[in-house]
Amino acid sequence: MKKRVRPLIVGNWKMNPATLARAEKIWVDVQKGLAGRKGQSDVAIAPPLPFIIDLKEMVGPQKIEFVSQDVSFHEEGPHTGEVSVSQLRSIGVRCSIVGHSERRAEGETDKVINTKVLALHRMKSTALICIGERSRDNTGDYFNVVEDQLTLALAGVKVEDLSRVIVAYEPVWAIGTGKNANSSQVEEMKLFIQKVLSDIYPREKASTIRIIYGGSVNEDNAEELLKVGTVDGFLVGGASLDAKEFVSIIKIADAYARFA
Repeated sequence: MKKRVRPLIVGNWKMNPATLARAEKIWVDVQKGLAGRKGQSDVAIAPPLPFIIDLKEMVGPQKIEFVSQDVSFHEEGPHTGEVSVSQLRSIGVRCSIVGHSERRAEGETDKVINTKVLALHRMKSTALICIGERSRDNTGDYFNVVEDQLTLALAGVKVEDLSRVIVAYEPVWAIGTGKNANSSQVEEMKLFIQKVLSDIYPREKASTIRIIYGGSVNEDNAEELLKVGTVDGFLVGGASLDAKEFVSIIKIADAYARFA
């Protein structure tokens, strides 16, 4: 029997909250809510970059990693506003989200996404690659959209770097809309993504890649998405800004991992 992948729960705060004080409050409340937890899942948050150093200094009892919401493929130089992989690593951030639909909507291309993935891997950092269709159709063309996004993002990625790849399936039509993909749709897409990965890499290696789901995840649908959707965790948006709900999602994942 295939060993279950350890769940991963990532909270993507996006450009929230408005102040460091509010960010610190969310961070403290999450730590309090997880007090005494013997976690069966890995937990990370992706706050706005200016908050990361301060939050990292507020060490709590739970091990929670930090993820950057984006990264530059440039190593250094005259690139105003860009933040490099090495700069992130210097503050202890070793994983970055790439290809989020909101970045794609701003014009980020598959080529740029791939270049960022390769830049992360050169520095032994992890790429959390977001893929997902903007809409669904009756012909199933959205599968081709997802396949193209994933294949192009992984161009040139070596087998030995697959331990530094996380795939987040985020159907654009479900992000921030309150309408998540149902568990059967999620399971179908996870199986499809696994097939695409197995077509590129040896099956035993491809099967170790975490495939997580994002798109209006909350405490009401998390359990079903794990049990029926069989995803390996979540990329949580708005719900991660509510400490109580984010903690609830983490504990649901812990229970799923413990008793599955």
